Amino acid sequence: MPLLEINGIRLYCEEAGEGPALLMIMGLSANLDWWDPAMLGRLSERFRVITFDNRGAGRSDKPYGDFSVADMADDAAGLLSALGLKTAYVLGVSMGGMIAQQLALDHPHMVERLVLCCTNCGGREQVLASPEVYAVLGTPREGVSVEKVARASLPLLFPEGFMRDHPDKMEEFVSRYLRAPMPAHCFFSQLAAITRWRSYERLPEIRCPTLVLTGDSDILIPPENSRILASRIPGARLKEYRGGGHGFFAQFPEKVADDLLAFLS
Repeated sequence: MPLLEINGIRLYCEEAGEGPALLMIMGLSANLDWWDPAMLGRLSERFRVITFDNRGAGRSDKPYGDFSVADMADDAAGLLSALGLKTAYVLGVSMGGMIAQQLALDHPHMVERLVLCCTNCGGREQVLASPEVYAVLGTPREGVSVEKVARASLPLLFPEGFMRDHPDKMEEFVSRYLRAPMPAHCFFSQLAAITRWRSYERLPEIRCPTLVLTGDSDILIPPENSRILASRIPGARLKEYRGGGHGFFAQFPEKVADDLLAFLS
């Protein structure tokens, strides 16, 4: 699909399958290549699955300067409109879950059902990761090879035991990471955007059916954050995956797909 001009920038997106629209929003530094192919394949059997690269990521435009989570939520809303959609199911992972929350708050008519994966509410109410995790995130990226950055990211996404037992999955993830890597200036622009963002006070305004998913071994966005979201969003359901890290949807793609299909169908 060609790049679509949304809010003055060009966004790259892909579609697969037919049926009700499911917009999937990726996280910090990530692009649509990071979605697990097995999970996408299952979902596309029932839905029109729309994946895209956020501003600054993948094949989308990579602007300099500041932007906000609200800007990225407006991008997502603009993308749906450009595709001729008035409403969609929306799933967001990590930073993508923050964008999805903002989309549901600012454009509630566009979100039919909401899935929030391994994300938080920002601000003082969030449960922070350890200083060691933030040290990895803040490591300078200028002059560092993309592959080195990818391999340094693996322990933030997957538990040590899973990495040891599934070296093939780790190599597959690195290869997907290398397809359309993000420049350093965009990484830090996205990071600054989520640092400024918060939703805690407004979460009770979300009225669409909501499913909150997390791995109970997530060190990047600890699972306590998902419990906070589920307690603040009226009627939200919470599911935790035992042994799941921040990348739980890549660890258990079939199980996650089953849960998504049950909730969205």
